[in-house]
Amino acid sequence: MKFDDFRVLTFDCYGTLIDWETGILAVLRPWMERAGISVSDAEILGAFGEAESAAEHDLPTAIYPDVLRATHSRMAKQFGVAPNEAAADLLGKSVGEWPAFQDTSDALKRLQRKFKLVVVSNVDRESFARTQKRLGITFDAVVTAEEVGAYKPDPKMFLRAMEVAKTFGAERENILHVAQSLYHDHVPAKSFGLKTVWVRRPSRAGEFGATKDPGVVVEPDLVVRSMKELADVIGVERGWGVDY
Repeated sequence: MKFDDFRVLTFDCYGTLIDWETGILAVLRPWMERAGISVSDAEILGAFGEAESAAEHDLPTAIYPDVLRATHSRMAKQFGVAPNEAAADLLGKSVGEWPAFQDTSDALKRLQRKFKLVVVSNVDRESFARTQKRLGITFDAVVTAEEVGAYKPDPKMFLRAMEVAKTFGAERENILHVAQSLYHDHVPAKSFGLKTVWVRRPSRAGEFGATKDPGVVVEPDLVVRSMKELADVIGVERGWGVDY
């Protein structure tokens, strides 16, 4: 790719910038232990990925904390235990506590010197406001599921992202979408002809992380293992160096 072609980088947040697996497990593991459910981290995250995707599909206009509460109820049913309202509420409120990956903040600051940065996330405004403080920067724009009334992979999220990018003078060929989830992000982004970067972070849950199997073959334009690697690659490509 010619990185000079891009004006706007759009980002998935949770799983890409935020270590949501650690955040999810910190809430779900204690509940499961109390409920007598003995499963691996990979099984917890796999079940979460399936249940969350189903809840987002069924509740497109619900705010994300309510989606997480519904996700918790689905998981309880899957593992054969009674729903726990208090535990579901704890999961719903936990989003802003999920930690950022260590490389995220510095990489975003480097990238923001050359690009407009736009978050495109399956989240509500209030939860993301708490998350943004952890990321250490202010994004140039934020597109949320709450605003759009739909959750990725719904194309409405990407249509809105492209509208926002236009306000920065970017057409679709000037947008690079950066994300971990093949299911939520790369499949729909590719359907619009967008270039994509797969941040293929190591995961306890295997190739797809805590997300649903996309069910189709999708080929990102670039694969990196971290946000730092992305900033380094772009830095080398444009001759900036990596120490700003």
